[in-house]
Amino acid sequence: MSKVLVITGASRGIGAATAILAAQHGYAVCVNYRSKAAPAYLVADEIARNGGRALVVQADVANEEEVVRMFGVVDREFGKITALVNNAGILEHQMRVEAMSADRIARVFATNVTGSILCAREAIQRMSTKRGGTGGAIVNVSSMAARLGSPNEYVDYAASKGAIDTFTVGLAKEVAGEGIRVNAVRPGLIDTEMHASGGEPGRIERLKSSVPMQRGGEAEEVAKAILWLLSDEASYTTGTFIDVSGGR
Repeated sequence: MSKVLVITGASRGIGAATAILAAQHGYAVCVNYRSKAAPAYLVADEIARNGGRALVVQADVANEEEVVRMFGVVDREFGKITALVNNAGILEHQMRVEAMSADRIARVFATNVTGSILCAREAIQRMSTKRGGTGGAIVNVSSMAARLGSPNEYVDYAASKGAIDTFTVGLAKEVAGEGIRVNAVRPGLIDTEMHASGGEPGRIERLKSSVPMQRGGEAEEVAKAILWLLSDEASYTTGTFIDVSGGR
């Protein structure tokens, strides 16, 4: 049976690393992006150069119509998906809660939480054995922020990832009898562009001394954990988490 994977936010960072590694493991990969096409096509080109199959699809996961359209495109091009990685996530500039607007909070939750739930909904409709599917696996990309809270930086982002943790546990129990496993990874200080999005490109350097391993992580290290959770090696693993955080 062919393996078909949708990865949201796959044009950079953890998503891009996961797409490339997944293709090496035999997945046909949907490389999703929201607004910057060029990096997404670079990821797809690298997959193709190494003999893999990649499909680039633009969709804002916070938009229900665009999510439905994306899964429809994958249906037509690759067939029913067997795996989903809910990786798309945003954060905004560092600030204390007392300065946050409702619009900012809504933007963060729309992408990080609503987007993940919408994509999971579409995946389940295709994977569930109750709906004629053959099962599959979902991995949600949470964050160590869900446990640490990100005080004075982005408590709203941390709260959204706390919601993803709860969602992971609940959904795993809901679909376990339908051939679908649902797990999550919690990356720590990973060297991606995300820190610049929060206004501090050098954040890893500032905080690495708080990490027992005394360094930031690489996107590829998170990708390897994600691929394990998607694989048959994790066949009895659902509703659980892998912290990829250097012990932090």
